[in-house]
Amino acid sequence: MRLPVRYRRLYILLIPQIKYLNIEVFNLIPSSNGDYVQQTMTIDNEKNVADIHVHAGMCSSDTIFDYKHGYIATRLFSRRACFILKMKQGYIPELEEIGRLAYERQMLNKMFSSKNIWLQYEPSHSFFGEIKEWFIFGDSIEKLCKGVPVYKVRKVESEVGGSACAKAGLLGILGISICGDVHF
Repeated sequence: MRLPVRYRRLYILLIPQIKYLNIEVFNLIPSSNGDYVQQTMTIDNEKNVADIHVHAGMCSSDTIFDYKHGYIATRLFSRRACFILKMKQGYIPELEEIGRLAYERQMLNKMFSSKNIWLQYEPSHSFFGEIKEWFIFGDSIEKLCKGVPVYKVRKVESEVGGSACAKAGLLGILGISICGDVHF
C-alpha cells in the first residue's frame, strides 16, 4: 500500500529529526566532465560524527565532521595527505542540518542550501600525528589520518588560487576547497 503524497513528504522530513538514528545517504552527482561522482555519507548521532566518502577516481576523498571534538578532517587520496580544521560556529552546518540537507539532495534532487568554504595550508608545515594530537582530534580522525602527513588549515574569505585547490566535503551541500599557500 502506498501512502498519499502528503504523508510521504512528511515522513521524509521527519527522519533526520530522530535523535539517535544512524543515517546513510547515497548520491550520484554529475561532474563537470559529464561523468558521475558517487558520494556516500553516514551520520552516527551517538558519536556525533558525519563520515563522507567521495568516489571520483583520482579526486576521491574522505571527510569526517567530528562534532564531539570540534574538528573536520579531509583525506585527499591523490595528495596522500590529511587536512584538519577546527570547527567554528557560523560557517559549518550543525549535524542535524547536514542530515536534512543530504536527504533533500537525495530525495528531492534539489538543494535549499549550498555553501562553500575556502581553506589554506602551508605545504612546508606538516606533521605526523602523535598520541597527544589524536586525543585532541578523536578516534575517527586518527583512523582517517594516521600514517600520512597532516596539515592544519585555516579558513580564508575567498578563492586563494583556484588551480592549486582540491575539492572535498559534501558535494552540493558544503563544498570545501583546500588550497596550498605557495610562495615563489
